[in-house]
Amino acid sequence: MKACETTLFVVDDDDIAVMAVQRAAASLGLSIPILRARDGQEALEMLRQHPSEGVPSPFIILLDINMPRMTGLEFLAQLRADPQLAGAVAFIMTTSDAPRDVSAAYAHHVAGYIVKSSGQETLRSLLRMLEEYDHIVTPFPDQRALSDFQPDPGHNSG
Repeated sequence: MKACETTLFVVDDDDIAVMAVQRAAASLGLSIPILRARDGQEALEMLRQHPSEGVPSPFIILLDINMPRMTGLEFLAQLRADPQLAGAVAFIMTTSDAPRDVSAAYAHHVAGYIVKSSGQETLRSLLRMLEEYDHIVTPFPDQRALSDFQPDPGHNSG
C-alpha cells in the first residue's frame, strides 16, 4: 500500500458515504489516514484542538453540506473566519447540485465541489489526486501548532 502523510478529514453524517471513501481508498491500495466528524460543530471542535490531540497536520477536509447541528456551509463560514484554520484545504462532497450551494461553497474558497451521485470512479479520481497532492505540495504551516509563534520584528521577508 502507498502511504499518504496527509490526513483526509471527512465531515459527513452519512455512514455510507464515509464507507465509500474508505472502500475507494482500499480499492486503490492507498493507505490514507482518515478521520471523521459527523457534523460541522464536531469538526470545528476537533480542528480547534492541538494537532497532536485532534486532526493531525497536514490535512484535507472532505465536507458534506447537508448535516445536522451545523451544515457544511455554516462550518465553512466559521472555518474561514478562524485565523488558525482559514487556510485549510476543503473539498465539498455532497448530494446537492443546487447552483446556490455550489456558489456559496466556492464563495468560501473550497478547492472543489463534487456531487456524490457522480459515482465511485469520481471518488477514486479524487483520492488519486489527493495522493498526488500529498507527494508534490508543501502544506501550509499548521497555524494551530504555531499559535505560540511570534514573528521576529527585525526579520524582513521581502
